[in-house]
Amino acid sequence: MPEASSSLFPKVAPLVFVVLWATGFVLARLTVGHVEPISFLAYRFPAAGLLLLVLTPFLKVTWLQPRDALHAMVVGVLIHAGYLAPIYWAVAHGLPGGVSALIVGLQPLITAFLAALVLKEVVTSRHWLALLVGIFGVALVLSPKFSFESLGGITPLTAGLALFGCLSVASGTVYQKRFASNLPLVASVIWQYVGAGLVVVALALWLENFRFDQSPQAWFAIIWSVVVISLGAIFMLMRLIREGSVAKVSALIFLVPGVASLMTFVLFDEKLGLIQMLGMVLCAGAVLIINRQARRSP
Repeated sequence: MPEASSSLFPKVAPLVFVVLWATGFVLARLTVGHVEPISFLAYRFPAAGLLLLVLTPFLKVTWLQPRDALHAMVVGVLIHAGYLAPIYWAVAHGLPGGVSALIVGLQPLITAFLAALVLKEVVTSRHWLALLVGIFGVALVLSPKFSFESLGGITPLTAGLALFGCLSVASGTVYQKRFASNLPLVASVIWQYVGAGLVVVALALWLENFRFDQSPQAWFAIIWSVVVISLGAIFMLMRLIREGSVAKVSALIFLVPGVASLMTFVLFDEKLGLIQMLGMVLCAGAVLIINRQARRSP
C-alpha cells in the first residue's frame, strides 16, 4: 500500500495543487472590504504555523538544526511573505487583478531561467517555447478582465510590487530546491511560517490597522487559507519541488488562472468565453510539453 500511494502522488498531486492554489484568487475576492490585505496574511501565517505546531504530537516530526531552520525561514520569507504581501497590497491599491495575475504568470519563465543559472537544470529550446506558449495562454484567459477603465491603477509602484512578488516566489522556489529540499517537511514548513509571519506582522504594524470585520466571508477566508492552502497546498508544493525539477513544478502555475476563472464562473457567474477556453487549452498544452520533456530527460 505505501508503494502504491507513493507512485500515485506524482500523478494526482499536481492537479490537486493547482485546484487548491487557484482557490486563493477566489478568497481574494471574498475578503475585499472585510480584511486589510497584509493584515489578512498577518493572521494567516502565524495561525498556520501554530496549528501545525499543535498537531506535531500526532505527527512524526524531526526538528531542524539552527542553520536548517534559517534556510526554512528564508524560504518562507520568499515564497509566502515576499510573494503575497506586495501583490495583495498592490491589488488593494488599484492594480487590476488581471494585470497582477498576468505578471505572476511570468513566474515559470523567471523560475526556469534561475533554475538553469543556479541549479544547472537543462532548459532546452522546446522548453522555452512551451513557457512562451503558456504565457500567451494566460494572457488569453485573462483578456476579458482587462478594460481601459480598469487600467488606471497601474503605476510604477503597484506594477513594480507585483513584479517583485513574482521574482520573490521564483527565487524562493529555487532556494528551496538548492538549500532546503531535503529538510524534514513538517518542521521545515513550521519555520517557513515563522519567517513569513515575522515579515507580514511587521508590515501590517507599519502600514495597516489589522482590520477584521468578523463577517462570515472573513472567517471562511481565514480558515480556508490556513487549513487548505497554507497547510495542504504548501505541503504538496514542497514535496513536488523535492521530487521534480523546479522548472517542471513552476510550470503548473500556468494552469492556475484558467482554473480560477472556472471557479469564479461557477461561483460568481463571471463570463467565460471562447478566447478564455482557448487560453486554458494553450496553458494545458504548455504544461504537457514541459512534463513530457522532463520525463524524457536523463
